[in-house]
Amino acid sequence: MIEVQEMTNREIDEVLLRVGYGHLACARDNQPYVVPVHYAYEKPNIYVYTTEGMKTDIIKTNPRICLQVEEVVANDDWRSVVVTGSAERISDRDEREAAIKLILAVNPTLTPAISIRWLDNWIRENREVVYRINPEIATGRSPVKVKIRATFAQPAGGKKPGIY
Repeated sequence: MIEVQEMTNREIDEVLLRVGYGHLACARDNQPYVVPVHYAYEKPNIYVYTTEGMKTDIIKTNPRICLQVEEVVANDDWRSVVVTGSAERISDRDEREAAIKLILAVNPTLTPAISIRWLDNWIRENREVVYRINPEIATGRSPVKVKIRATFAQPAGGKKPGIY
């Protein structure tokens, strides 16, 4: 049997440091929008690299976000962290470069995306955006395996178990 337990702050930090990938939720006019993102965690902040598009348009009008990070090893071995807070676009050049350096350390495969300018099918230019997520609340859950033991009562009168 599996029970779900609350993770400690230390366990939440460990998951955020280890995983580097999650789902970023934002909302406009009560309509949620969720996208996968790569991130870097440097306590207390989370840094997200992305390109301009729907999420940046939404965050511009409503910076409230939720980041969900999960680590699944098996059906009975997983961790889930949810961070709520606000996203702030980094415009300071030095801070932006430091954030990109952190993100690339977590996910070096982003190097081509960061260094190449391209146009998509709608003739939009790839414009990079780096956000600092300022966490306000971070919660986490993980399973605990519970051992179940059954003890059977002996029949009355000292009779041996069996069918009577």
